[in-house]
Amino acid sequence: MKNFVEELKWRGLIHDITPSTEEYLLKNTTSGYIGFDPTADSLHIGNLVQIMTLVHFQKCGHKPIILIGGATGMIGDPSGKSKERKFLDEKTLYNNQNKIRSQFEKFLDFTGDNSASIVNNKTWFENFNLLDFLRKVGKHISVNYMMAKDSVKNRLETGISFTEFSYQLIQGYDFYWLWKNKDVKIQFGGSDQWGNILTGNELIRRIDGGESFALTTPLITKSDGGKFGKTEEGNVWLDETKTSPYKFYQFWINVSDEDAMTFIKIFTQKSNDEIKQLISSHKKEPHLRILQNALAEEITETVHNEEKLNVAKSTSEVLFGKFKKEDFDKLDENVMESLSTAIPCVKIKRDNLSDDIKTLLTESSNFEIFKSKSELIRLIKNNGLSINKEKISDDNYDFLNNLKFNKYILLQKGKKNYTFIIVE
Repeated sequence: MKNFVEELKWRGLIHDITPSTEEYLLKNTTSGYIGFDPTADSLHIGNLVQIMTLVHFQKCGHKPIILIGGATGMIGDPSGKSKERKFLDEKTLYNNQNKIRSQFEKFLDFTGDNSASIVNNKTWFENFNLLDFLRKVGKHISVNYMMAKDSVKNRLETGISFTEFSYQLIQGYDFYWLWKNKDVKIQFGGSDQWGNILTGNELIRRIDGGESFALTTPLITKSDGGKFGKTEEGNVWLDETKTSPYKFYQFWINVSDEDAMTFIKIFTQKSNDEIKQLISSHKKEPHLRILQNALAEEITETVHNEEKLNVAKSTSEVLFGKFKKEDFDKLDENVMESLSTAIPCVKIKRDNLSDDIKTLLTESSNFEIFKSKSELIRLIKNNGLSINKEKISDDNYDFLNNLKFNKYILLQKGKKNYTFIIVE
C-alpha cells in the first residue's frame, strides 16, 4: 500500500499528526474525513489544501468522506477568527451546500471500492435535543479542557459566545458519530483545527474506548509574507461566476518562482520525480516560467476543464503575447467573452454607436475613454492606438464595419492599457 503520510511529508502537507497514524494507515485501509462548513456558495483556493489531502488519501487506497456542515454552518467555527461570524439562514446554507457539492466531484472519484462520499451533519443533529446532547456529549469534556484550546484562548479578551464556545463539542461529536456509524478512523483539517479534532479523539476514547487519529496541514503562506489565496479583488474562487477561468489561471501564472516550487507540490498530483524535473528545467530557463505554466495548467483544467483552460491561455496571449491582427481574426467568441472578464469592460447601445471615432471615444454619454479629441488624435498620430490588434492611423476609423462578431471591440492604448467594448 502506498504510504499516505510519506506522500504528504515530501509535499510539505503535514503540520501535526497523532502518534501511530502512519503505522495504522500502512496496515489498514480506512475512511477519513474533512469538514467544510457551507458559509459561501463556492469553495476557494484556500480549500484546495484540504481537498488535495483527500485526493492523496484516496490515491493511497483509502476512502475519503466530505462532511458538509449543514448543522455546524448554522453556528460558526471560532477557530482563526477574531470575532463572531454572522449567522446564515437555512435557505442560504442549503443553497451553498448544493453549489459546493459539484466542486468536489472534479477532484475525487465517487465510484469504485474506495469511492468518495458526502455526508451532512444536519442528518444526525436535526433530532438531537439539547438535554440529550448535554448528557451524552457534554459530560465527557471538561470546561478546563475546552478552555485550553487555542480557538477559545485567543478569543477570551475580545469575547466568545457560548454558541461558538460549544463548537468544538459539536465538531467532536461529528467525529464520534462518523467513527461509530461510518467506521471513520481519521480526521483531517487545517492547523487551526487541531484542537477541535482532538476533542473528537477524546470523545471516541472516553465514550467507547475507541482508537482514532488526526492529521492537520500547515497554513499556506506566500514567500513574501502575504496571505495566500487573496488578490486585490478578494478571494480566488472555484466558481467561474465569482472568479473567471482567466483570472484563476492568471493567479497561478503570476506566483513567484519560490512559491511555484512550493505550490506545485501542494496543489498538483504530479509525482516527486516529475516535479524535480520541472524544477530543474525551470532553474535553467527561469524566464520561460516552466513551473508556473505547469501549475496553472493542471489546476485550471481540473477546476474548470480543458476548453476553458485553452480559452484562458488564448486570452493571456492576446493581452500579453506577440499577437497580431491576423491572429486576432482567428479567435472564437469564447475568447471574446473571456476578454470581457479580464480587462475593463464597457457596454454601449448599438443606437449610440457613432461612425466617428473621436465622438465615440470622447463624448459618448455612456463612457469616456479619452478626456479629449486632441488626446485621441495625438495618440493615433504617435501610432499608439490599436483596435482589434490593428494599429489605427486614421481618426475617421469605421467602427461599424470592424466589430468582431458584430459586437466586440478590443481597444488598446500603448502596450498594456486595454478597454473591451461590447455593443448591445
